[in-house]
Amino acid sequence: MTSHNADADAVGRFFDVQGGRVYAHVREGDGPALVFLHYWGGSRRTWEPVLRRLDPGQRFVAYDQRGWGDSASVPGPYDLERLADDAQRVVDALGCSRHVLVGHSMGGKVAQMLAARKPEGLAGVVLVAPAPPAPVGVTEQIQETVSHAYDSEEAVLRSIDLMLTHSGLTPELRRQVVEDSLRAGDQARLAWPRRGLVQNVSAGVGAIDVPVLVLAGSHDKVDPPSVLADHLLPLIPTASLAVLEGTGHLSPLDVPDQVAAHIGAFVAGLPAQHSDRTDRTSPVGYFTSP
Repeated sequence: MTSHNADADAVGRFFDVQGGRVYAHVREGDGPALVFLHYWGGSRRTWEPVLRRLDPGQRFVAYDQRGWGDSASVPGPYDLERLADDAQRVVDALGCSRHVLVGHSMGGKVAQMLAARKPEGLAGVVLVAPAPPAPVGVTEQIQETVSHAYDSEEAVLRSIDLMLTHSGLTPELRRQVVEDSLRAGDQARLAWPRRGLVQNVSAGVGAIDVPVLVLAGSHDKVDPPSVLADHLLPLIPTASLAVLEGTGHLSPLDVPDQVAAHIGAFVAGLPAQHSDRTDRTSPVGYFTSP
């Protein structure tokens, strides 16, 4: 798949959320808007390799969730409900008729929670290495270990090598992961391992009635394909699973070609609507740099 500079035709934008503003990169275009939700420890930058490989006409928004990236100063709480509320605020401000949620890991659990609310205009969901709706084998000891995964640069590098990747990352991407992981404050950093990781949202996901594509890394140690096949797919009647070859948990950074290809095929397979064409007249929000 051809790579191009997605940032060249994307603009910086702040979106109002409860208690502050989250920062995003937005590209106008046609079709349902792709709304990218990053993993615990990531930022909008996690999606950049994928964004560069999307169809140049594809509309998207990739934003820093509250507490992370250029939204690090947005105050908590940082629970899943608040993160899902933030995503809905971003979708509403975009002013598009249809959208697709694309969530990675923690962002995948946020996407499940929001999709379960059956928001207006939701056309589909792509879950990349998502946390399952209910915790699987998570003990207090595991929670404690995870809560220290981003304590320092050395801890982040150990997490990259031992848990997050299969074949490692380029030096540039390793630096990016370290920077993003260390940027959050303690409250945002600890909210996921202490609460979000063990929160059970399975009661609602059966209500999801749009197409759902689950992408699992063949060598993912965090959320392996077998776990997602057994503990996520049976709960979402519309879900299907595809395995990404040769990658671990950080597949958007590791195998962006595969991730982008699956997303593109998924969007192309959604029923077309004339109203998918971008409405560029929406006055909500404004454009600027952080």
